[in-house]
Amino acid sequence: MYKEKQFITPSVLKDLNISVVIPNYNGVHLFPETLAALYKALEYTGKKYEIIIIDDHSTDGSADYLRKHYPEIILLENERNSGFSVTINKGIFAAGHELVLLLNSDVKLSEKYFIDQFKYFDLPDTFGVMGKIIGWEDEKIQDGAKYPVFEGFKLKTSMNYLPVEPQDDTYLLSLYLSGANALIRRDKLLLLDGFNELYSPFYMEDVDLSARAWRSGHTCYFEPLSVCRHKTSESIRTKEKKKHIRSIYNRNKLYFHAIHLSGFGFTGWAIQTLFELIFRLVTLRGDYLKSFMELLKNWEAVKRSSEDFEQVCKNTGRKLSLRSVKKIFQRSLNGKEIKFFRG
Repeated sequence: MYKEKQFITPSVLKDLNISVVIPNYNGVHLFPETLAALYKALEYTGKKYEIIIIDDHSTDGSADYLRKHYPEIILLENERNSGFSVTINKGIFAAGHELVLLLNSDVKLSEKYFIDQFKYFDLPDTFGVMGKIIGWEDEKIQDGAKYPVFEGFKLKTSMNYLPVEPQDDTYLLSLYLSGANALIRRDKLLLLDGFNELYSPFYMEDVDLSARAWRSGHTCYFEPLSVCRHKTSESIRTKEKKKHIRSIYNRNKLYFHAIHLSGFGFTGWAIQTLFELIFRLVTLRGDYLKSFMELLKNWEAVKRSSEDFEQVCKNTGRKLSLRSVKKIFQRSLNGKEIKFFRG
């Protein structure tokens, strides 16, 4: 994390132009604010840019609104609702510039959002960088730098951290780059073949992408001076919908660990998962059984994902375990005063 700064030369900066990729589902009511802020932030950089919005079969007239008010935006449309990873991958593969900003449709950038992020791309190990996410109408921090925590053999992803006293000469590591606002090198995105569509329709895709980046020798950073605002979604009102979302979330966590653990770690995780399955069945949590059955049903696809990643590691010549990634974080924070909080 803490390295001496290596500032970019003007010649390097000149070559880093930006493709903004925004997956959208029924976000038309936010466009007047989010797109206006995005254009201001892009213009402030003085760079070439393009904006690509992929509409995931919205029902609120999003596509018609964009065609009418923003004809210069590249608009791609899904024929059916396909979920986050399928949708955003279309934009990633269509992007034409060196840097790709992955941006949620409910995120509003500050005008100087990009300026403190360019320096990271002068470092050869950089996969990407994310900024600090605060509330739409308040200053409450929703997302800081992500810190890896293990609970038994399981990686937990809800821990955030920030330095107690911000310092200009430090680089903060992040376990993962939030899909809500991640500026990433396009060549490295393509090296990893974008997001794993196995996780569709939502949850854990950004964690998996960043884990593949870390494990294959790249680094994910966090820049606290790059600030954006996030409009939190309305609470889910029906009990059945909550159960469905929880089932998908748990399924995707099972996918993630099955893909990224091996050897003793995988064996320990499997035993821990079986004990949790029994406990949840005893406590009438049938949604976890559904998640587990989905894992078994799609085991061949999970196995292929693991094998595909093995090939990436052969190409990069690096293959770290999740535990090794955590050790990198521990070393980077040695002697530093840090505050932790859950997102």
